[in-house]
Amino acid sequence: MNQTDVMDRMYRYQRYIYDATRKYYLFGRDTLINTMTITPGQHVLEMGCGTARNLIKLAQRYPQTAWYGIDASHEMLRTAQLKVEKGGYQSRIRLKQGLAEQFDYQKDFGLNQGFDRVFFSYTLSMIPCWQAALEAGLANTKPGGELYIVDFSDQRDLPRWFRHLLVWWLDLFGVHHQPELLPYLEKRAREGAGQLHVTSLGGHYAFIARFRKTI
Repeated sequence: MNQTDVMDRMYRYQRYIYDATRKYYLFGRDTLINTMTITPGQHVLEMGCGTARNLIKLAQRYPQTAWYGIDASHEMLRTAQLKVEKGGYQSRIRLKQGLAEQFDYQKDFGLNQGFDRVFFSYTLSMIPCWQAALEAGLANTKPGGELYIVDFSDQRDLPRWFRHLLVWWLDLFGVHHQPELLPYLEKRAREGAGQLHVTSLGGHYAFIARFRKTI
């Protein structure tokens, strides 16, 4: 079973309650929205847009920005498209099914240059080949643009029982903290690909990373 089939099976029914249930443990999504620097006329991509919850919030805040989203799951995108149309955002939010690691701005959206901002919101912890997805995110970000990530950290400052419970719960949905992710970004920064800034959230429950691309 490929990744798209796995995601469709998981979210066939969960998509109806996804936003209501995830708000309790996808901590930091709104902090990311408040952190991102957006200016009119920019093009912004969310990799793993799910129900389009984040894109709609951003479109409400920045009405002169073009928004794009991709997701592996056809099922999630059915809900996302309905929400976009219900809110009247179909002229400003474009959605497409696809895998993050295979994404290309020209092939998938017909654009002639990369994005000003690309972000992953609790997505990389669900992607088996997260490194390839992250590299695709960087490749589709303009030089001078920024890539943002909000995702689970190691919960080092939280009680042990809480960490064990969270790991058990996330494993039910195929979600796993990637301890190599931040070291990988640090390595890419040392190689001169960009400048990295990381903020810890809630006792290392989660983190926000901002990577300003230089090459």
